[in-house]
Amino acid sequence: MLNENTNPPVEPQANVSEASEEGSLNDMLQELRILLQGAQVLTAFLIVLPFNQGFDKIQDFEKWVYIATFLCSITSLVFFSAPAAHHRLVRPLVDRILFKIFATRMILIGLVFLSFTLVLVTQLVVSHVISILVSIFVTIFVSLLILIIWWLFPLAYKERL
Repeated sequence: MLNENTNPPVEPQANVSEASEEGSLNDMLQELRILLQGAQVLTAFLIVLPFNQGFDKIQDFEKWVYIATFLCSITSLVFFSAPAAHHRLVRPLVDRILFKIFATRMILIGLVFLSFTLVLVTQLVVSHVISILVSIFVTIFVSLLILIIWWLFPLAYKERL
């Protein structure tokens, strides 16, 4: 007999699964906080850049690289903030697994655009400070670094599991 202060018995397996899902969701949100802060700082830098003295002296090529960098950075912010907007609009969250799938996709797409942003901002800075020729080599290096560390290592690790 249950009184109003007693909860019905819950199967242990259900508790383990819920705890695992909750932990997994918390891990994902922590990762998102890190990515979001980095993207916000980079975007803030890109927003103020054209208003700095001397920006109008950059080459036309660099202006197009700047525009592409800025658009990729803004796009990454849109995708990184999409899970929070989605979560707020559909509260209470009924299907956590479906939300995690959606959020994971948004984070991965945001990572693609953040990767492009980092590569393009490297091109922009190095071409302005040193030369376009040097910036090509540095940009290739940064591209490979991001590709290997952010994409290939995790995918190889996932394959081993």
